[in-house]
Amino acid sequence: QVQLVESGGGLVQAGGSLRLSCAASRSAFRLYNTGWYRQAPGKQRELVATITSGGSTNYADSVKGRFTTTRDNAKNMVYLQMNSLKPEDTAVYYCNADRFGFQYWGQGTQVTVSS
Repeated sequence: QVQLVESGGGLVQAGGSLRLSCAASRSAFRLYNTGWYRQAPGKQRELVATITSGGSTNYADSVKGRFTTTRDNAKNMVYLQMNSLKPEDTAVYYCNADRFGFQYWGQGTQVTVSS
């Protein structure tokens, strides 16, 4: 089992940037595929970006070219760099880890983008 803790959310103006961090509780984290999801009020949770244990990335069309996910396996950390933020990026952002079909979630961090 792995515990995930997100941080780095906050309030930012449109066009600004934020960097989210996700800290994992165990060293085997490097073997997990990880992802970032978000959920806006009244909407379903949606995939934002993924990064596999091997470092391959994938992004939702809505964030391509603006968001970048990276990981530092030595520190058991995953990051989401968000640039050129838009009001529609406002949501609670969740870190996810997956291995052998077992899913683990963080508690989420709020990102609010003002226009």
